[in-house]
Amino acid sequence: MSISLRPLPGTTRDPLYPDSDGKPMAETEYHLLAITHLYGVLRQWFLPKGVHVAADMLLYYEEGNPSAVRGPDVMVSKGVRGTHLRRSFRTWEEGVVPAVIIEVTSASTKGEDQFEKPAIYASLGVKEYLLFDPVGEYLRPRLQGFQLKGGQYVPMPQEQTDRLSSAELGLDLVIDAHLLRVVDPATGTRLPTREEYQEQVKRLRREAAEAKRATAKAGRAAAKAEQAAAKAEQAAAKAEQDAEIERHRSAALEAENARLRALLPPDQRQGQE
Repeated sequence: MSISLRPLPGTTRDPLYPDSDGKPMAETEYHLLAITHLYGVLRQWFLPKGVHVAADMLLYYEEGNPSAVRGPDVMVSKGVRGTHLRRSFRTWEEGVVPAVIIEVTSASTKGEDQFEKPAIYASLGVKEYLLFDPVGEYLRPRLQGFQLKGGQYVPMPQEQTDRLSSAELGLDLVIDAHLLRVVDPATGTRLPTREEYQEQVKRLRREAAEAKRATAKAGRAAAKAEQAAAKAEQAAAKAEQDAEIERHRSAALEAENARLRALLPPDQRQGQE
């Protein structure tokens, strides 16, 4: 009996579904940095949790129809079969659609980002759709979120114009100049970028090495002190032993003198006493 293994989703090349649309990833460096920052932080956070994060990847949502495609700036997908790298995201292979899509928008894409894409993503069942305008070209407020209810997107609750809480991500998104920072609401701490995380790991390793050296140094000092204490104890024991020997010698000498005096005639003995 032969066993047929299906290839992992998104890993096979299919001419019907190209891996690229030939368009640039972003219009400006501001948009590029906003996309790559979000991708790096979210991928690092979700990778151990079995959640796939992609950036500037083609999303094919209708088998046999290569024109049914969009290229979200960032998308987060739960329930996928593996967090491996993909050529594209084909919903019929994955068995799921993205849970969250984030578009880093600009004035030239506002029509598509505000009307065309939301309609498609809502029809697919994408639960949250977020828009971020890194340079403030047109969107007010610059960060906006929508959640799927009854097949349509409705605005997400937003107490602050520069902050959104995503139920699907379980994270907060906060505007920081041209970037969207990702915050863990459970701790209130900002999730580090890959570079920041690597720097943290290096710092922790340095601290661990320093602590190990300090422990070793303290151990050597303790051993030295213990040796010195043992030496002092040995010296004290020897001194006590020598004193005891001297006491015995003095007592023996005194006893011998007494014996010898006892042998003398009485008149000589009185002179010795």
